[in-house]
Amino acid sequence: MDRFTVAGVLPDIEQFFDIGDSSSGLIQTVFISSYMVLAPVFGYLGDRYNRKYLMCGGIAFWSLVTLGSSFIPRERFWLLLLTRGLVGVGEASYSTIAPTLIADLFVADQRSRMLSVFYFAIPVGSGLGYIAGSKVKDMAGDWHWALRVTPGLGVVAVLLLFLVVREPPRGAVERHSDSPPLTPTSWWADLRALARNPSFILSSLGFTAVAFVTGSLALWAPAFLLRSRVVLGETPPCLPGDSCSSSDSLIFGLITCLTGVLGVGLGVEISRRLRRTNPRADPLVCAAGLLGSAPFLFLALACARGSIVATYIFIFVGETLLSMNWAIVADILLYVVIPTRRSTAEAFQIVLSHLLGDAGSPYLIGLISDRLRRAWPPSFLSEFRALQFSLMLCAFVGALGGAAFLGTAMVIEGDRRRAQLHVQAGLLHEAGPDDRIVVPQRGRSTRVPVSSVLI
Repeated sequence: MDRFTVAGVLPDIEQFFDIGDSSSGLIQTVFISSYMVLAPVFGYLGDRYNRKYLMCGGIAFWSLVTLGSSFIPRERFWLLLLTRGLVGVGEASYSTIAPTLIADLFVADQRSRMLSVFYFAIPVGSGLGYIAGSKVKDMAGDWHWALRVTPGLGVVAVLLLFLVVREPPRGAVERHSDSPPLTPTSWWADLRALARNPSFILSSLGFTAVAFVTGSLALWAPAFLLRSRVVLGETPPCLPGDSCSSSDSLIFGLITCLTGVLGVGLGVEISRRLRRTNPRADPLVCAAGLLGSAPFLFLALACARGSIVATYIFIFVGETLLSMNWAIVADILLYVVIPTRRSTAEAFQIVLSHLLGDAGSPYLIGLISDRLRRAWPPSFLSEFRALQFSLMLCAFVGALGGAAFLGTAMVIEGDRRRAQLHVQAGLLHEAGPDDRIVVPQRGRSTRVPVSSVLI
């Protein structure tokens, strides 16, 4: 919600600071870059220290910084970029750690359901960000107040975390009662193990495509819809000194909330049912969601100059299919990675998905739009067409992400079995670079790959 209140009032921010599309995209890029850099730090800490206290500290700091960003004067745009970067501390603290807490409280289908509840927060919170940002701005007559809502909610979140949430033992619910406890390995050993886990790498690449598309749409969809209405003659243009129309931010926020609930729930339920007969169901559902969303997003952009209603319908279907991935990708990570490496795995999935995904995609879309506008005569139509053509990149990236999930489906069964063997036997990857365990052979100890035993 905090991340997307800015997107809900983006036209007003552009007017206030007198910036172009590329600078607007930089607001989100700076935040994501900070979030991405800090994620490995919290991943390392989350595998070794009290996770509840780490989350509380991060969210408290983030709330203070967000509140401070609402008081920045118009000649200090660089300071807005700095504060949005510091907001990444809060997101990095809980995005890397919270799923691992859930994994240590629930197993199997119950874990999948609980993860789906947790990941409702992404689309629902995003939608509420657009709604709160646009409506608070309308009521207060000043976009700055849109950034003063979520700090109060952050304080409530910290209090609830501190008073209600307990710190479960890592991996306890997945081990047999007579298994030895799991202890962390070195950070470099964790990285080497993750790099040799093809399911983790391929699913992270697929999730990168999801991040690229959602990051681009999250920042630019309301502005694109506003420009579409201006071209169609349904809305007056947003001129300097005027308050920009917020109806599209409100509608897009409602669509994001609804498609998030529908998509996340639908994805988890379809995957759960298919898993009974097909052990590759999770990555296949993710692939279907991404490959299915690509044509609908393309149609939404292509139809925007002819019918805004058709555009909203195609956005609705495309975002629903896209949202099917959120909880499933997290579940894949949790069952192909052992408990003592999960926070680190979450952190590096965040780094990869944001580095190649939404850290640069909003800025890239804005940059392409600005370059196209320079090549055409200045007009409201050229502003619309430039953003329309640049956003079409999202459909292509979505198709690439679907291919990565298809690759995940080919290797996921072996990686899941290896992770289960480590957890239940209490074995760690300390035996060498090839994940070797000791197996008696003719009275002597012989080191063989885990995969050979499984086969």
